[in-house]
Amino acid sequence: MLFQVCLYFYCKFLWRCLKFVMRKLTGRCELQRICYNTKPGASRTMKIETSLRDSKSKLLQTSVSVHPDAIEKTIEDIMELKKINPDINPQLGISLQACLLQIVGYRNLIADVEKLRREPYDSDNPQHEEMLLKLWKFLKPNTPLESRISKQWCEIGFQGDDPKTDFRGMGLLGLYNLQYFAERDAAAAQQVLSDSLHPKCSKFSKAEWEKKRMDKAIGYSFAIVGINITDLAYNLLVSGALKTHFYNIAPEAPTLSHFQQTFCYLMHEFHKFWIEEDPMDIMEFNRVREKFRKRIIRQLQNPDMALCPHFAASEGLINM
Repeated sequence: MLFQVCLYFYCKFLWRCLKFVMRKLTGRCELQRICYNTKPGASRTMKIETSLRDSKSKLLQTSVSVHPDAIEKTIEDIMELKKINPDINPQLGISLQACLLQIVGYRNLIADVEKLRREPYDSDNPQHEEMLLKLWKFLKPNTPLESRISKQWCEIGFQGDDPKTDFRGMGLLGLYNLQYFAERDAAAAQQVLSDSLHPKCSKFSKAEWEKKRMDKAIGYSFAIVGINITDLAYNLLVSGALKTHFYNIAPEAPTLSHFQQTFCYLMHEFHKFWIEEDPMDIMEFNRVREKFRKRIIRQLQNPDMALCPHFAASEGLINM
């Protein structure tokens, strides 16, 4: 343990010495070298974030958590601290602003998502009830809901006759995501719902089914899986794994709409993955989900990765 601590401080000391030497040789601080030598996107923003967070300067350390309205003033203070003339280096300020907007925006997005996750579904809240009823209408536009408490909810993948009990794990976040998918990409959502009920009626051809030797195909509960995929998206966000994706697609601060669009992508991809895995029964769900999670994480480890869905829910959001 003592050896590891000593090694940590030794490496930190060497790193600071290397930074000092590099500044003397290039005439540029680390922030300048990153902004000028790294293309815009996740690679640059994550390097800037690490540099600011690991700096010995309190100003740089706290710059990753300032209010969005204070970013411009913070950049001015950083330029002054580093003795960088903004007139000679105008691009540095622009690049730093873009990076800080993404970094601060990601932190704020976590707070927004967490707030929704912590808010429980309340059947006495008219807004909550309206969202739930809209979810039914978007997914089953040609089938009226006979009553608020009804076994019909099982048709879209809830466990019982009152969906409110299924939202306990993810709170309102699960409902927000499901409604977003069903509303923004109604055709795809309805197709996924139909396939989840009747897997062999999916877009796989008969030859493909036979090639995969699927004597039977196991469906799943659409809404419950949606809440589960919400949990997956939430954990990817909080762990920082989604930084790669958001820093590559959002030119400024990532928003709740970006998160919901990512949920749509994950829902769409998980559905295809489930069919391809051909589980023997629903008890294999956790295995399939974990395998899917690991695949997504591997993809996100590529600094150039952007989870770019090509369906209606992504329109107007992806900006490469």
